[in-house]
Amino acid sequence: MITSHAGLDDVGVATAAARAGADVVRSLYGRRLDRIDKGAGDFATTADVEAEKAILGVIRAARPDDAVLGEEGGRQGDADAARQWLVDPLCGTLNYAVGNMLVAVNVALRGGAAAVADPFSGEVFATDGETAQVRHEGADVRLAPTPSTHLVDVNLDPPFPGAPAFRAVDLLAHPDFVARFRPRVVSSTLALAWVAAGKRAAYVTDGGDLPGSVHFAAGIALCRAAGCVVTGIDGGPVGPQGRGLVAAADGATHRSLMSMIG
Repeated sequence: MITSHAGLDDVGVATAAARAGADVVRSLYGRRLDRIDKGAGDFATTADVEAEKAILGVIRAARPDDAVLGEEGGRQGDADAARQWLVDPLCGTLNYAVGNMLVAVNVALRGGAAAVADPFSGEVFATDGETAQVRHEGADVRLAPTPSTHLVDVNLDPPFPGAPAFRAVDLLAHPDFVARFRPRVVSSTLALAWVAAGKRAAYVTDGGDLPGSVHFAAGIALCRAAGCVVTGIDGGPVGPQGRGLVAAADGATHRSLMSMIG
């Protein structure tokens, strides 16, 4: 396995790592798992920890000189490394802990390749930073965003740094939103992959430096490579100085959501 991983390009490493994490998540599903309290109602499970170990095994075998920022293990490797991997081994832990399969495994090279794996559908969404595709049952299909579903995922998880100026719950009550879209709350960044794949029209969340977040980096990379319109909730670029995220399948959908948010 070490030899095969060492020969992979970056998108291959991201895909293999996400698959390795997804295999663990799937294998432990439905079991009674220990919980590790993180405070403020947040927690990790044994599945989060073991999936991250599997992901790091792939990255270390393929890219031993790269640094890693993991949701559970924190920063590892050379602090001055030019390359850093962002790893969220189980996005949607609360869903998973109560038997809900709406979860994702996120692996992203900062500023480069990324992959999002759905442990239960078997789909792996991946990008080399320029193109994006989904692999299922051995076949790759180019991602093609479309607003045709009219489904918009909105992240309602706390904290709410934009309040009271912006609250996602207010967007859901906006009369224009009700007239044009239908809300969904997946509580996992699998929803961002679905925007890139045409299964959702858009995704909206508040937050800070989301491209630098283990939770959002992979999904944002997918949306950008697929050709989605990606900005902050203020219409500016997402990043260290950005505010939140609006990822839309097309310009018309993005403009409509921004008019409601603004």
